[in-house]
Amino acid sequence: MVFAGGGFRFGIYLGMYAAACEAGRAPDILLASCGGALAASIIAGLPDDQSRRDWLTSEDMYRFWCGLKSSPRAGIVRALALAAKRGFLRESARTIPDLFNEYLFEIPPILPLPATPASEQSVASAIVGGKLLFTEAEAGQPRGQRKLFAETVFCDPRAAALLDGMKSPLADKRWGEHAIADDIVLDTATATSLAARISITDMFYFRCLSHEGENYFGGVLDLFPIEIARQLADEVMMEFKQSFDQAFSIPAWRSVLGLDGNARLRYVNGQPVDVRIDTSDVADVLAKESAQKKLDWRHNRIRLLMPVTHADYVAMMDTQWQYGYARGMEAMTRQKEYDEASIRNRDRYSRGMV
Repeated sequence: MVFAGGGFRFGIYLGMYAAACEAGRAPDILLASCGGALAASIIAGLPDDQSRRDWLTSEDMYRFWCGLKSSPRAGIVRALALAAKRGFLRESARTIPDLFNEYLFEIPPILPLPATPASEQSVASAIVGGKLLFTEAEAGQPRGQRKLFAETVFCDPRAAALLDGMKSPLADKRWGEHAIADDIVLDTATATSLAARISITDMFYFRCLSHEGENYFGGVLDLFPIEIARQLADEVMMEFKQSFDQAFSIPAWRSVLGLDGNARLRYVNGQPVDVRIDTSDVADVLAKESAQKKLDWRHNRIRLLMPVTHADYVAMMDTQWQYGYARGMEAMTRQKEYDEASIRNRDRYSRGMV
């Protein structure tokens, strides 16, 4: 089961996973990127649905999200000017991005996720991130044809063996002269909780993360890793997702990664999978059930607004869970009906009735 992104609505994935288990399709492995990595870490680290929901809605998680603060670079005029500049520049990753300083929000140092060793986790996980192939001192220099990121999968040895020798899905020439290296890096040593923290690092939301002498970027590098999913499993469950906005998201993809995010999304949405879960309306249905950005003109800051009370946070996460569960059950039921119809038709054919 692929948890592709989700942002601050990562609670939907716990509901989707619960639906898959209830329908008799419990995944053997969770492949997660960005916000979905938080859900994968919670699911893998805890033994049952109730304990996962309790963790999701805990005081610790609420305090963590309330601890997000605007960075010194989160001035409104400055941020909007940089976004406008990215929109006007049409070249793909023309310069080396400053992921060390150009970010909007400071994140608390410790992400409160289960610290369960991989050998004791309830389900295997593989989490996507990206290793930076440049230093802070090189930020702002022309990129040329240089590759800036190495796609990294944090996983257990079994998953690593299945992925051994695989090229990055983005090595395909269809994606143009982007900034992502051809080879995938496999990491079996990093804890799942730390991998999830790495994976949520966004292009301009949070600073890149330093670990073991390397710097890492988030799962947005390969937000829809369908090719990796197929390498890991015979059966794939994945979302049908909404497109990115053209004003902010697409220029960010282009300027940092050298990719067209919507072209990649259209490709993945068009690929056959065994169960397709439609979450394309999530931004509309859960418009208020997420962190809200606010332009604080008085203090010249872009701020993130979290629920005012812990009770409000619990209600928000419960709504996210219910959405994911409902969409998951719709997809599981639809696929079950299709499978049963296929079996009936096959039996009819074998008896000479068709």
